[in-house]
Amino acid sequence: MVIQHMDLLTPAVIGIGLSMDCFAVSLAIGTTTKTRLIYAAVIIAIFFGTFQAGMTAIGWLAGSSVIGLISAYDHWVAFILLAIVGGKMMWEGIHGGEEDAHTEVLHLVPVIVLSFATSIDALAVGISFGVLQTAILVPALIIGIVCFVISLAGVLLGERLEDILGSKMEIIGGLILILIGINILAGHLFW
Repeated sequence: MVIQHMDLLTPAVIGIGLSMDCFAVSLAIGTTTKTRLIYAAVIIAIFFGTFQAGMTAIGWLAGSSVIGLISAYDHWVAFILLAIVGGKMMWEGIHGGEEDAHTEVLHLVPVIVLSFATSIDALAVGISFGVLQTAILVPALIIGIVCFVISLAGVLLGERLEDILGSKMEIIGGLILILIGINILAGHLFW
């Protein structure tokens, strides 16, 4: 088996594409974060970037033999996870949860759930790298770094959106998560 090396631009562009879901989720998180914004942005960026890089590497390791198993239900997993977290955000926005409830998304379990849900596509990308017998370390690191930067920017921009649009941003943020889940589901079911 001959491992091929990839130029640096290709994984950067792939990383941008993979990071769009992370950016949207980061925006939603930024709109609901009331305290310790920089802390929240760094935590989300670290988790999202690490999961994107890690899932790319895991996909590469898994190879083409499991793609049929993964592609059969990955879109349902992403949809359900995003719908649950988004629905909870909308519920709290509608029913006026406590101010401290806004930072609840920064607890370990929701962060891991969101990180996993937004990185499932990276698994498929990793599998394609494995099928193409492409070296994975540098592309996975580049994808992770790109996602880190985009997620960090998303949280910081989301906080600005909350300042402009007010308390309804929690509802909008939850709706964004649900729409991302629907988009992932529809993309796999219809296209």
